Amino acid sequence: MGQLFALVLIVVVVIGIAKLVRIVPQGYEWTVETFGRYTRTLSPGLHFLIPVYQAVGRKMNMMEQVLDVPSQDVITKDNAVVRVDGVVFYQVLDAAKAAYEVANLEQAALALVMTNIRTVLGSMDLDESLSQRDAINAKLLTVVDEATHPWGVKVNRIEIKDIAPPRDLVDSMARQMKAEREKRANILEAEGFRQAAVLKADGEKQSAILAAEGKKEAAFREAEARIRLAEAEAEATRMVSEAIANGNVNALNYFVANKYVEALKEMAHSPNQKTLLMPMEATGILGSLAGIAELAKDAMSQQPSSPSPTARRTPPSIS
Repeated sequence: MGQLFALVLIVVVVIGIAKLVRIVPQGYEWTVETFGRYTRTLSPGLHFLIPVYQAVGRKMNMMEQVLDVPSQDVITKDNAVVRVDGVVFYQVLDAAKAAYEVANLEQAALALVMTNIRTVLGSMDLDESLSQRDAINAKLLTVVDEATHPWGVKVNRIEIKDIAPPRDLVDSMARQMKAEREKRANILEAEGFRQAAVLKADGEKQSAILAAEGKKEAAFREAEARIRLAEAEAEATRMVSEAIANGNVNALNYFVANKYVEALKEMAHSPNQKTLLMPMEATGILGSLAGIAELAKDAMSQQPSSPSPTARRTPPSIS
């Protein structure tokens, strides 16, 4: 009997020591309850409690934790049904609030995140929900973090993993994208044709301008040549007039014969002229040519034959 009592006493002492000494692991915090009422929080390390009077209440994980959000069907603003899932990263900052302000922390946080996913996506069109995933994450983080703050929880990140529209909607979007690409290709091709036409018209315009400039320059040169020719004709006429005024009729004959010969040359060079008819005044041409010969003789006789001017006027003596 004494041995049994000693054995029971040893067991009670061991249990008492186990209740007295508490070691809290790193990354955790334990709450202490005195007759069921929260009194304090135990940080990581060695602690001593009074058995029966004090007891460990909740063992809270203070490390950052990951909570998977199961996929759910969400109706967007334009009545498109999409399937959405995500992930939540949160951390307990106050063990007492997380233990006693909410009954089931993970379940409450999960329900809050899923509800706000439906709210945020329900206010956006399908195109917006597919293209603005960062905006959705930011809105969810703001709302959920504010809602979980009284629970002593800090929500660090909320990420939408996948937004999956129905298969028929995906096919429709693919056809729409293909039509949009074809439209852009047609627009680019039309722009290319228009640009080519503009460049061609500009080139023709520049060519016409250069041709007009060339014609202008040619006309200017031709007009200048005509002016020079007219000046030469006027000078020749003046010299003939002066020669006639001085009594030299041969100059007139030379002038007329020159014009006569030029006219005959033009007639001979005519492309449709097969027969050349000589005018009856051919003797006039010969007379004009004779006048030219006389002019040449006079010119030769007037050249100086010796340095003395008087020797030029003295006729040769006849023996």
